Amino acid sequence: MTSSFESHTYPARLSDAQRDRVLGVLRDGAAQGKLSHDTFLRRMELALVARRPEDLAALTSDLESGGRWTRGIFRAVGGLSAFPARVRRAWQSERLPRLMLPVPGPHPLLIGRDPGNGLRLSHETVSRLHAELTVHGSRWILRDLGSTNGTCVNGQRVVGSVAVRDGDQVSFGRMTFRLTASLPVPPA
Repeated sequence: MTSSFESHTYPARLSDAQRDRVLGVLRDGAAQGKLSHDTFLRRMELALVARRPEDLAALTSDLESGGRWTRGIFRAVGGLSAFPARVRRAWQSERLPRLMLPVPGPHPLLIGRDPGNGLRLSHETVSRLHAELTVHGSRWILRDLGSTNGTCVNGQRVVGSVAVRDGDQVSFGRMTFRLTASLPVPPA
């Protein structure tokens, strides 16, 4: 007696790496303007529910032209586009008013619009109690006190406390300063 067994082969499950690669190609296509926002969202949904590699390949078949050269050109154009902003920041940083670090004392230097603060900044983007500057050992620590418009050090928003030093660019709201440890020596 011969028994017949049917052999069912199911397609292999798509890996997360395959889906991630396709999602990356879709993101790049949207960033390059090859896909509208709606098309991008629809193709992402289809990529997440696809069951076969052919389904994924169909989603990106019109986007994968160019390859390495195209990515290199887009990277170069992106770098060139960012150049004026870097020059503007460098130019502005040299022209910033200086903010001298105070002589270390037992109490922190409070910064804000309130007249009782050690450093009063009367600008509408500065909170009444905006930040505080303290010294711990040989390090200066700047802490945002829950200000509305935030405190930034070298362009990065401060969340909690951050160490600062001579030469750092510090912003309270839209008021920006260059920290300095001492007065510059006047020329003879």
